[in-house]
Amino acid sequence: MKKKLHPILKKIPLVCATCKKQHVIDTTVENIHIEICANCHPFYVGKQNFTTVAGRVDKFNKRYQNKVK
Repeated sequence: MKKKLHPILKKIPLVCATCKKQHVIDTTVENIHIEICANCHPFYVGKQNFTTVAGRVDKFNKRYQNKVK
């Protein structure tokens, strides 16, 4: 069998730049920087901002309200 075929896994701490929470993961990479994690991401937390979506829908309706009949 070949020696040194598989990469060496290391446990490294990940620190979220937004909430500063530390996660420990197994990886082959030395440093990983994340900007947002599952603890502070709006999709996972449930604090999504629906006003931007509603604004886009209103803009679409204003643009095409006269064309649809």
